[in-house]
Amino acid sequence: MEKEIIALKREKNATVMAHNYQKMEIQSVADVVGDSLELAVRAQETTADLIVLCGVRFMAETAKILNTDRKVVIPVPEAGCPLADQLTPETILEAKRKHPNAAVVVYINSTAECKALADITCTSANAVAVVRSLDEGEIIFGPDANLAAYAQRQVPDKTIIPVPPDGHCYVHTGFTLADVEAARRKGSLIVCHPECPPEVQEQADIIASTGGMVRDAAVGSEAWSVFTEREMASRLRVLYPGRVFYEKPEAVCEDMKKISIEDLRRALEREEYEVVLPEDVMNRARRAIERMIAVGA
Repeated sequence: MEKEIIALKREKNATVMAHNYQKMEIQSVADVVGDSLELAVRAQETTADLIVLCGVRFMAETAKILNTDRKVVIPVPEAGCPLADQLTPETILEAKRKHPNAAVVVYINSTAECKALADITCTSANAVAVVRSLDEGEIIFGPDANLAAYAQRQVPDKTIIPVPPDGHCYVHTGFTLADVEAARRKGSLIVCHPECPPEVQEQADIIASTGGMVRDAAVGSEAWSVFTEREMASRLRVLYPGRVFYEKPEAVCEDMKKISIEDLRRALEREEYEVVLPEDVMNRARRAIERMIAVGA
């Protein structure tokens, strides 16, 4: 299967991009593996004719927005994101009516239609830098309330308005103070994603995006308890085989696991399922994403 995938990539001048939460069988044949910011940047840089995005729907949409002249496919179109679904264009417009002078920051974990209403997007890797880059004192920020709270603590001179006020990722809100206590009993450092609850973040030794976790793990030798989707610990064990990484077995993003290596092979062979978006939505969303990329991490 891997040989067939490699041959198809060569034949079709295709690149396979995979998120850190994808199954390891997918990551092993991907050309790019990274967090949402890394995938967005690499999508913008690619010279491939065909982009196969192994992740969830909003990631494939982002790749298409940055590559309107290339074919972008997602192997399983039903791979969605419950967090992204919690923010709607109507919610953003209502918040803007209440706060007309506020800037709108939309997390990359959102639909293309929501990105099209944003002044700028962000990822967990650069949310703080994005907020700091804005002149406005009020920031409408959605859909993850825990990431909004993290940015608020780092940039206290701004007023961040989370929309919706209780937006969350079910995987990350599953981490609790009981998990903190269990990690301490193991003698490990706690490395926490900023989508985790604030009380968990406060107890963490490191708060980082998944891309940040990859970089931070290059230094040191301590055991880590990784407070994010469990596949991240698998990826870290591959990258740093001499280190110990503990995961929470229940921390599973079901949508991220929908893509199999058979699905990837079919997507390359049949070039399905293509991501198609309205041109005006892509144009407006692209401005917000490119502004984010210019800020960097």
